[in-house]
Amino acid sequence: MNTQYYIQSYCKIKEACITLNDTLVFEDQNNEPKSFFKNAYKNLELKYAKFFKMDNLSKLSFLGAEFLLQDNENDAESNTAIVLSNKASSLDTDRKHQDSIQDKANYFPSPAIFVYTLPNIAIGEISIRHQLKSENAFFVFDTFNAEFLCNYASVLLDKKKAKSVLCGWVDVDNENYEGFMYLVSRNGKIKHTIKELTNIYQK
Repeated sequence: MNTQYYIQSYCKIKEACITLNDTLVFEDQNNEPKSFFKNAYKNLELKYAKFFKMDNLSKLSFLGAEFLLQDNENDAESNTAIVLSNKASSLDTDRKHQDSIQDKANYFPSPAIFVYTLPNIAIGEISIRHQLKSENAFFVFDTFNAEFLCNYASVLLDKKKAKSVLCGWVDVDNENYEGFMYLVSRNGKIKHTIKELTNIYQK
């Protein structure tokens, strides 16, 4: 018999709003990604200067993780895996990198941009911030894939690869962004099933 896991908490970031378990925790007048992410970061009153060097995909992922992992900070035995997904990969940053090498007369590819032309760098930024050393993966789908994420997280927990899994959908494409991240473990009130996951995402 398969072990029942639970959605411990979830966070949504979209249209200049951040909600944690359906409770609004931050709202801004500016929906432009760079400005909104900056204002959301400042609202958290963090001191993590590297945030400002990240690309927008990493900033979106970082913010979602910040709300979901804050209760794990003092858990010395915390072993959290990360499984993220989106539909645009690192396209938003890829365009910026392409712009930096387009003009042959003024060819100057930026290392600061190039480092973010892989979507899994977002996972790296979360891992560095929260000192996570467990399993991690980033997948690309056309749409939010509740079935895949639910099954993948359950396998990691079944095989004891992690005690909890930070999962989600983090997508940035030009001015459009959407973040839906959640923490799965043995604890919680919402059953970690495809149906429940789909319902929460679609709320």
